[in-house]
Amino acid sequence: MKILMTGGTGLIGSRFINEFEQHEYTVFTRSPYQAKQDLPPQTTIINDLSKLSDLNEFDAVINLAGEPIIDKRWSQRQKGMICQSRWHTTDKLVKLFAQSDNPPEVFISGSAVGIYGNHGDKFLPETQTTFSKDFASRLCQRWERISQEASDYTRVVNLRTGIVLDGKGGALGKMLPIFKCNLGGKIGDGQQFMPWIHIQDMINAMSFLLSHKNCEGPFNLTSPHAVTNYQFTEELAHTLNKRAYLPMPKAILKFAMGEASALLLDSQRVVPEKLIEAGFHFDFPEIEDAFTDLLMPHPVYS
Repeated sequence: MKILMTGGTGLIGSRFINEFEQHEYTVFTRSPYQAKQDLPPQTTIINDLSKLSDLNEFDAVINLAGEPIIDKRWSQRQKGMICQSRWHTTDKLVKLFAQSDNPPEVFISGSAVGIYGNHGDKFLPETQTTFSKDFASRLCQRWERISQEASDYTRVVNLRTGIVLDGKGGALGKMLPIFKCNLGGKIGDGQQFMPWIHIQDMINAMSFLLSHKNCEGPFNLTSPHAVTNYQFTEELAHTLNKRAYLPMPKAILKFAMGEASALLLDSQRVVPEKLIEAGFHFDFPEIEDAFTDLLMPHPVYS
């Protein structure tokens, strides 16, 4: 399968490309040097989508591009970069679909569980249509609306992704040094639900959605078992044989991160109802199994 991918140098994109080497990839990136370092040598790299007049040569498009949402405080300028890096790229791809005589069969486009907003302990399947009015929710709502404009030309799938766990990077990679020093702890009261997914389940689900032609619309890419922040914290500390001594008070987090603190304080008990109904199997549905796989040494057989 010939795949055009945006965001191919990120945690999810690069892992997908390196795992599923049977496909032929063209990666759009503004970091071509990093792409050459991280991706297989046979990957075609482009740095300008306007060089493409159509998408006729591709069988699928995977759109993961976007400025990191939690790395910096949300100034108005940063909000603009977060939005435009997603909306503008997605809009360009939709226009290329419209210009194609033989468009790709599927358009898999990013989104996030942030679309739901804060819902306490309420279960949130894809049928949940009452969204928040906060920044993250509005960002994802528009992102999905833009991508759905391609539905006249192809099958569109939106990946409502939770916290992707990978021991070598992403959110978990940032937590590990803190927890290994016994400095980790719950955030706020710790009762907010955290929708998470193991990186292997994440890329396997993407491959599943790529090939299953009856799958379209939004899909929650999270484990079937969301946990509270307290449960997540305690299990991470236990796996590392450490103690979670230092909680992060809500007031301090809000002072440090401003509006972006909502990403860590809001509660989203997301369930991947459509993935399960479609027949997808999770290798790591439980948080303790995910941490064990990612953080404990694997046995070496001679």
